[in-house]
Amino acid sequence: MPPSSSPGAPARPPEPSPGCLRAWWSAIRPKTLTISFVPVFVGSAVAWAETQTLLWLPALLAFCAAVLIQIGTNLHNDVSDFERGADTPARLGPPRATAMGWLPAATVRRAAWLCFALAFNFGVFLAWHGGWPIVVIGLASLVAGWAYTGGPRPIAYSPFGEAFVLAFFGLAAVGGSYYLQARTLSAAAALAAVMVGLLAAAVITVNNHRDRETDARAGRRTLAVLLGRRGTEVLFAVEMLLPFAFLPVLGGLAGRGAGSLLPVVVLPLALVLIGRFRREAPGPRLNALLARTAGLQFLFGLLLGVALVA
Repeated sequence: MPPSSSPGAPARPPEPSPGCLRAWWSAIRPKTLTISFVPVFVGSAVAWAETQTLLWLPALLAFCAAVLIQIGTNLHNDVSDFERGADTPARLGPPRATAMGWLPAATVRRAAWLCFALAFNFGVFLAWHGGWPIVVIGLASLVAGWAYTGGPRPIAYSPFGEAFVLAFFGLAAVGGSYYLQARTLSAAAALAAVMVGLLAAAVITVNNHRDRETDARAGRRTLAVLLGRRGTEVLFAVEMLLPFAFLPVLGGLAGRGAGSLLPVVVLPLALVLIGRFRREAPGPRLNALLARTAGLQFLFGLLLGVALVA
């Protein structure tokens, strides 16, 4: 999930080149990759809870395709924002490889398209296994990965960033993974998709809150810009707490009862993050909160999957 960037901020101290391998590691944004494979795990776990079967090969290939699309999206974001003039060494977020001059723009773009191509190849088998619904989800995901910061109206610069994440890292990813296993959809799968997608959207909300002031000066209309500070605080709290509120409902739909409440153990962490979000002013100090929000989504999805398969 690529965060947007923020021109017009005070320049950060120069950072030395980290070397080729570490530059590529930075460019793929490893802390965001969990957001791509958690939905595959959760969707497969819901299918197991309802059918008591698991098809390992489709699940594994869906995992690989999801991670490759995420890496391709991150790399495309890295070079696209740089070429638009949006990413500079003065950005509020973590340094970006292309903007810092660590990697050539053309090389990063080729790597992004290579990731998309590899994901497409995995998708060929998934489409053969799952039929036209998987074709639609796969092609839409590839196009969305490009459109997030590409094209004439990038999604990242609009009020629809959170909706995009909810749709593709929740509904499409969880629903598609479930469909690969069960060849149908269920209310439990749809609810689990919303829960996972909301927590993924919270990561984008932190990113856009961090950049709210500079985005507003640059003419970007993210949801954080439109809602203002108080409205964005409410949005973040809703995204973080609703998945926990839905746990009993999911347990009933999936036939797991009280066992589905296992993710409640990370609710205190969610409350801590909500409090920190309210206290911190927009700026670079929110980078750590962004990483911890992504970590919460990972822990919630891991515990939810374990609760469903146990």
